Amino acid sequence: MTDLVVRPLVAGEEHLFTGLKVGHSVGSALRRPDYEEMVRRGEYRPEWTWIATRNGVVVARAAWWVPIGEDQPRVLDWFDFVDFADGVELLERVPTRTEFSLTTPPNWRDDAAVKREVETRIEAAEAAGMRVLVERYRYTWTPESGLRQKPDRLQFKAEPDDAKILDVFRRVHQGSLDAHARRTIAEHGLEAAAQEDLDLLCRLPSPRDWWRLAYTREGHLVGLTIPARNQTTPIVAYVGVVPEHRGRGYAYDLLVEATHELVGRGAETIAAATDVTNKPMAAAFAKAGYPVKYHRIDLV
Repeated sequence: MTDLVVRPLVAGEEHLFTGLKVGHSVGSALRRPDYEEMVRRGEYRPEWTWIATRNGVVVARAAWWVPIGEDQPRVLDWFDFVDFADGVELLERVPTRTEFSLTTPPNWRDDAAVKREVETRIEAAEAAGMRVLVERYRYTWTPESGLRQKPDRLQFKAEPDDAKILDVFRRVHQGSLDAHARRTIAEHGLEAAAQEDLDLLCRLPSPRDWWRLAYTREGHLVGLTIPARNQTTPIVAYVGVVPEHRGRGYAYDLLVEATHELVGRGAETIAAATDVTNKPMAAAFAKAGYPVKYHRIDLV
């Protein structure tokens, strides 16, 4: 068999990437199918888009997404192949190492063909040395979802001091159900997990003064809510409740506050996400009228 050639694209070769004919029921092709448009916006770049060819024919491809305005790839989110072994070899030979986020329909396990597409990509990534960390719900709120009335149990205040926000992250991360936070805590400690989230959220293009701390009427800190924008859309970037106030449904209050804040600033769609295993947060999203649009499986 002819040797597999694995290489990054050169500018102007986007047609080689898009020319691979595979299904479009999973992956980034499901959520944002126009690869060439995203190249024009700078979200995919030739040096982080790789193809595998045999006899000059593309048999596998992988693209790493880069947030607009940043200069390093954030995540592998486009990965397709014709032959399983070629897909594995492509991932093994590409030097870039990030998480792999695989977008799926919400009911992907109910359709045998889609289920196989998902599972073969996961199996290929695992064969290349990755492992599944978590499956997540991805939500999209629109006005048709309905804007819930604020519960009015909490008071919300801006907090400009990053040191105080960092301390809230330390508290929120204690006993966290978020798989990414738990992984960072296990590998690097609580301080690193808190700093990682603060740094990531500070890179968002929306104003820092949108962030709010939540307090009871008696002045006790309940948690943090961060309505924001990423490079393309309004988002609920973060909702967290400190341990001593969990179990009282406050995540819903924080989520509704963030939703009102974004709608008040003109948002007509709001994106958000949480782990499938984070039952309290998933329940808050359901109660607040956030429909699940996709699932996302994260491998590390």
